Amino acid sequence: MTTHGDSATRSGAPAVAARTVPPDAAEEPSVTTGDDSLPGALSGLRAAIGATRYPLALPSASSARHAAGALTDQLDDYLLPRLARLDAPLLVVVGGSTGAGKSTLVNSLVKARVSAAGVLRPTTRSPVLVCNPADAAWFRQGDLLPGLTRTTEPSDDPRSLHLVTAPALPPGLAFLDAPDIDSVVDANRALASQLLAAADLWLFVTTAARYADAVPWELLRSARGRGAVIAMVLDRVPVEASDEIAAHLAEMLAAQDLGRAPLFVLPETWVDGQGLLPEGVTAPLAEWFARLAADADARAAVVRQTLDGALAALYPAVEELAGAADEQVTAADGLDERVRTAYRGAERTVEQGLRDGRLLRGEVLARWQEFVGTGEFFRTLEARIGRLRDRVVAAVTGRPAPASELRNAIESQLVTLLRGVASEAAESAYTGWKAHPAGADLLEPGLAYPSDDLPERAERMIRDWQRAVLELVRVEGADKRFVARTAAYAVNATGLAVMIAVFASTAFIPTGLEVATGAGTTVAAQAVLQAIFGDQAVRTLAAKARVDLLARVRKLLDAEADRFLTRTADARPAEAAGDTLRRAAGRVELARHRSGLATDDDTLPAGDEEGAR
Repeated sequence: MTTHGDSATRSGAPAVAARTVPPDAAEEPSVTTGDDSLPGALSGLRAAIGATRYPLALPSASSARHAAGALTDQLDDYLLPRLARLDAPLLVVVGGSTGAGKSTLVNSLVKARVSAAGVLRPTTRSPVLVCNPADAAWFRQGDLLPGLTRTTEPSDDPRSLHLVTAPALPPGLAFLDAPDIDSVVDANRALASQLLAAADLWLFVTTAARYADAVPWELLRSARGRGAVIAMVLDRVPVEASDEIAAHLAEMLAAQDLGRAPLFVLPETWVDGQGLLPEGVTAPLAEWFARLAADADARAAVVRQTLDGALAALYPAVEELAGAADEQVTAADGLDERVRTAYRGAERTVEQGLRDGRLLRGEVLARWQEFVGTGEFFRTLEARIGRLRDRVVAAVTGRPAPASELRNAIESQLVTLLRGVASEAAESAYTGWKAHPAGADLLEPGLAYPSDDLPERAERMIRDWQRAVLELVRVEGADKRFVARTAAYAVNATGLAVMIAVFASTAFIPTGLEVATGAGTTVAAQAVLQAIFGDQAVRTLAAKARVDLLARVRKLLDAEADRFLTRTADARPAEAAGDTLRRAAGRVELARHRSGLATDDDTLPAGDEEGAR
């Protein structure tokens, strides 16, 4: 049995003075609870982490969710309860690869078969915590690892913690036999990582055949990054290769900045009838732990170093979470902008359609020419008998009056335009999202097309607009006693003329296009309107009606865009989530520096000098 290092010291935890407070941390106010203590700052950080989501399918989202869960676990399992009781027993979490002999080692150190050991894998199905009877109350009350259900019987439930007392284990020290870090059971691997993050001291057990495996070294680097106190056990080492293997492992530890971690080498040996290793094999390690248990200052130093290392690691870890939260907001904004761009383009197409005269062609133009050419427009402005005459004509001929046909043609033309632009916008937004990983994850096939009820809503919107135009004519004509001089039907006819005016940016002043499409007849209608309202009033009527129509179109298209936007609204984190996380982490870092937790003194007792490597 040999140890590595003649002055076993803390591993990977630089002095507090060597770390700097984030630039703005000193200016941050206290946490929202008004408590600027370290526990208060940690509680604020816990709340900020719990409130931040990463729902969009970005490359950083999965790792952020995992990291947030790990930080939350560490805050709940270790940091907050340990800060509340710095004098609580030292918790040594025994971790390692499958078949490394962790359970056998724990049983041997406490001189009792407290943890199941055997050839079947995985052996440790639920974690086993063994302590001196005098310390049982602390672990039983559940402040440490509160998410695990305490039990006094072995269990297959990985979320239970089997509590065992062993009088041979000195007070002030407890061992937790964790599941294999490379277990074939996903839940066991996750639990092993969680338990290791709750350790005051990590005791890593590996074997001569497995010490170079990747998984243990990944966890060891994580431990080093958190400044945790680490001790290593190299188990089942052939006697003839002991020096060579131990030297190689020592080199690997030094290369990972873990050279100060004590290394204990256990040779290949037999177990007795109770499954325990010979006391001569485990004696150096047992004595090392006994010295640690007997030295309250040393135990306190281990706790403070690991605690401070875990606290120091929070700020960079939370900064990564904040960056991921910022990416979520940026991605959501980008997806929203793709949608808004598509539907702004649809609005511009409608507006252009009103300005370029395209809506004056086809059915609308034919019905307007019929309406004006038959003299109906002028007759309805001359006498109230127009409405009665139209009813008689409609009854005799069996066909709607030209005014009704014109109104229907306007409605149909606008609906056709709106359906077309809505289809193009939906396809454009769908394609834009499909090209984005987060957008593709939010899509469903129906979003590539307008809403099923768009035609009905468009028709209803246009009819509402037509009624609003008639009301506009009544209001504007009231000052000129127009309503008093003409029938309501004349108001309808005038309203139709205003609607036609909306479809020409020149407000009935003929251009070559309008003349070519037969708009010369509209000039006569303009003259009548000007005689009633005045030239500027005609332009004002058309402008107001156009603004009103575009506002209604915008509302209709906004409802279509909302089919996309509600998905990002449901998914996006708060706009300031990243900054909230940074502020909370800054408060913790400031409180950590004020607490004076860290120490530059060696935290571990020296190992056995004999055979030191």
